[in-house]
Amino acid sequence: MTPALDIAAIRAEFPQLTRLIHGKPLIYFDNANTAQRPQSVVAAVDRYYHEFNANVSRAVHTLGSEATVNYEAVRDKLARFINAERREQIVFTSGTTAATNLVAYAWLMPRLQPGDVVLASVMEHHANIVPWQIVAGRSGAKVMPTPITQAGEVDLEGTIALLNERVKLLCITHVSNVLGTINPLRELIDAAHARGIPVLVDGSQAVPHMAVDMQALGCDFYVLTGHKMFGPTGTGALWAKTEILEAMPPFMGGGEMINAVSFEKTTFACPPHRFEAGTPNIAGFVGLGAAIDWMQAIGMQRIAEREQQLTTYALAQFAQIPGLRLFGQARQRASVFSFLIDGLHAHDLATLLDYEGIAVRSGHHCAHPLMQFYGIAATTRVSLAFYNTCEEIDAFVLAIAKVRKLLE
Repeated sequence: MTPALDIAAIRAEFPQLTRLIHGKPLIYFDNANTAQRPQSVVAAVDRYYHEFNANVSRAVHTLGSEATVNYEAVRDKLARFINAERREQIVFTSGTTAATNLVAYAWLMPRLQPGDVVLASVMEHHANIVPWQIVAGRSGAKVMPTPITQAGEVDLEGTIALLNERVKLLCITHVSNVLGTINPLRELIDAAHARGIPVLVDGSQAVPHMAVDMQALGCDFYVLTGHKMFGPTGTGALWAKTEILEAMPPFMGGGEMINAVSFEKTTFACPPHRFEAGTPNIAGFVGLGAAIDWMQAIGMQRIAEREQQLTTYALAQFAQIPGLRLFGQARQRASVFSFLIDGLHAHDLATLLDYEGIAVRSGHHCAHPLMQFYGIAATTRVSLAFYNTCEEIDAFVLAIAKVRKLLE
């Protein structure tokens, strides 16, 4: 049996969780937006600036060498963390959005012809829709939605029926940032590959909460962001198959992505550095490395088990709240819950909960097509991390009751 986590000790590593908001202890339920950072991550960033602040790959002096060693070590850590076959498959970016745009411009756009199709599910974040629309619009291609059910699950048969010779890429989120749905990636990837269609997976909401395995998953591209996995903002990565990266031209030009430059010809570095022009967020990636170390020390299996316990408890408690309409009833789900409560606007509820010290998200969650699918403009969203507690969920339920009483 997996040893239980010492949640009190883990929470003590997060100075943010000791804050008082309007005189109430902070209950942080906005982890799908950004997670909090443990002290070890903050200390790693601080150490970079205090001890070896220098640019990477540009100097032979000690500080530059130390910065490069620490920065490149994170590529190895991330490769191991997602079980990539090679470190060279990890391209550092500023986040999921930048990683998706890199694929859109460097890989997809040169391949699109009039009449071609990119498929993206109705539940996708805008970052997995808009980049495809921009490049498709330049080539006469189009982006089309794949269907989902009212329960918030992928319509597998309906999606597979759309996979034809015109489709150049299938885009799917691993975990919905609105519904918490964990999608059946293996079935989707196998169906797409059987028809010669590459697949890009948005792993932003998956990597912080469960073990992911690139070699087992079998997709062609996987994008992720650091700030949701307890690391600094402005960090993220693209994983892609080696043969794809080796054949892919760079998207941005500048320093550090070249072998040689002349006015006659420029030759580019091998992947991944070919796609990493300019000065990177060195301190941020050093912090991301610390976040990966911290998660691995705890264990992704224990994190996933803890969050499933919180999910089960939260669903049971939410079911007792009068007038609460939960969107998404997927059989496989993560700890993300979007809902409306009769008589309360999503933004008003979030504002009133803030006065109780409870941080939740309200709005469309960068998922306009999904809001349109359900015929709504916005929801309130609770998203948990494993450092949250059942007692915080209970306090949330009591706060909802208090807010409703105030408005009667």
